[in-house]
Amino acid sequence: MENFQNLVLSMTDDRWYILYSVVILLSIILYLISSRILLRAISIFFQKTSTELDDILIEKKVFHRLPLLIPLIFIYNFKNILSWPDIFDRALFSLIAIIFISFVNALLNALNEMHTRSSISQKFSIKSYVQVAKLLVGIFGFIIVIAILTGRSPVYFLSGLGALTAVLLLVFKDTILSLVSSVQISSNDLFKVGDWIEAPQFGADGDVIDIALHSIKIQNWDKTISIIPTNKLLDSSFKNWRGMSESGGRRIKRSINIDMNSIKFCNNEMTDRFKKFKVIGKYINQKLSEIDKHNTENNVVEDGLINRRSLTNIGTFRAYIEGYLRKHNKIHDEMTFLVRQLSPSSSGLPIEIYVFANDTDWINYEAIQSDIFDHLLAVVPEFDLKVFQHPSGNDFNKIL
Repeated sequence: MENFQNLVLSMTDDRWYILYSVVILLSIILYLISSRILLRAISIFFQKTSTELDDILIEKKVFHRLPLLIPLIFIYNFKNILSWPDIFDRALFSLIAIIFISFVNALLNALNEMHTRSSISQKFSIKSYVQVAKLLVGIFGFIIVIAILTGRSPVYFLSGLGALTAVLLLVFKDTILSLVSSVQISSNDLFKVGDWIEAPQFGADGDVIDIALHSIKIQNWDKTISIIPTNKLLDSSFKNWRGMSESGGRRIKRSINIDMNSIKFCNNEMTDRFKKFKVIGKYINQKLSEIDKHNTENNVVEDGLINRRSLTNIGTFRAYIEGYLRKHNKIHDEMTFLVRQLSPSSSGLPIEIYVFANDTDWINYEAIQSDIFDHLLAVVPEFDLKVFQHPSGNDFNKIL
């Protein structure tokens, strides 16, 4: 080795250029060989394992940075022989630091991907924390590279950050606000990937597909993507439908407006007809017995509709709706069940149905709701009632 160094020292300038060229050429060859052989060997080894962890490391190209270190180490071994300036050493170590920073970033990406593919990702997302970690790695990595190039200690530059605190707070204001918002989202479990949220202020209504440090991605029902700043979303109100999905029931809240001119007491012909309805046949018999008993006890004359207690077609229809829904196999029987009469208005008398379907899937839910109201709207005339509807052009033509 000593003889080789003496030989190098006795070389002319032209031979120095040749030696530099040879070292650089060998470094390139080493990189090409290591990038092919080393990465291929790692890939083949990981393919034989049954875990998914190593596949993610390959997919995120974590080990693709390692071949870059081999030519740099090779060049560094010629330090004493080539006797290059000190700035070359600093540049070499700076490149090694940059490669290491790139390796750490790729490792963080792999960590986030592993979390995304795990079942725990349904509970909370770590993407925002990973982005903060990458930001910190980038900042400290930049300081270290500058420290290496200038020959100063990293502590020297870190101490100067105190004087720049106000400037840094201003520059990273949005990042800090987003970080605080991300912590609130995960710690309070406000929403997670896969939740259906509705944010009318931003025109967003759909599933959360990504929770990042600075933004939330929501895929709307028309397949468009809404991107909302994280801190802006928490500053406004939004609705999370996760509770509905987890409860196993989806609310049906809709009214049928009855024309009040069609409401009347039931006569014998009507009650005899209603007794034939399986849904309320038993109810009619019990109610008539109860009414007859009440009228007898109070000596009410049979032909006095005002004085005596009687059934009404609207009350019987409401009882029919309740009985029909009680027997419906798509109605959740352990959640709120209500059929009620709302205040009358210029649009008629609303009979509101407030129940829950036992299928939360949107398509199935809409089908269940439509089937129920298809039947109820068709059965309204059987109770001598009319559905209220504002006059249309065709109605005016009939008058003319």
